[in-house]
Amino acid sequence: MRRSSTRELTLAAMVAAVYFVLCYFGNIFQLTFGPVQVRLGEALTVLPFLFPATAPGLALGCLITNVLSPYGPIDMVVGTVATAIAAFWTMKMPRWYLAGLPPIVMNALLLPPMWAWAQAGALNGAFWAAYGLNLWTFVVGEAVACCVLGTVLLKALPRIAALRALVPEQRLARL
Repeated sequence: MRRSSTRELTLAAMVAAVYFVLCYFGNIFQLTFGPVQVRLGEALTVLPFLFPATAPGLALGCLITNVLSPYGPIDMVVGTVATAIAAFWTMKMPRWYLAGLPPIVMNALLLPPMWAWAQAGALNGAFWAAYGLNLWTFVVGEAVACCVLGTVLLKALPRIAALRALVPEQRLARL
């Protein structure tokens, strides 16, 4: 098993902190846990495309953020798992324009059923209505966060000299 460098651990910790701060700030405007969830921190889920060391930091940032969730411990577990899987999947994307896809897909698959169950409490008509609504609001919110804001990050960060040095050469070639 490969040991992480101090630089990689620091990068992961910084991403976790920034994820939480962005989500906490977004919560002021009801974006983090609102009806249409546009978590500002989810824009960071494209970072593993450039910086693989950020993947654990994203999962940790999501876990810390979900402590505030109105859906309780289940959101802490399911939401964190969705973000962790998406972050590790993002590392495997062949091109930059696909980096936003894993967070959208994982959140669309795992979170709407959880929220629908919390809202309806049973597998009935209300559950399926809530599921359908939550599915589309998650997809729209994640697309805004990952494909719009995340793309800005993917294009801007490699232009910063100090960060460019941290991006593996083969990843720069995929931009």
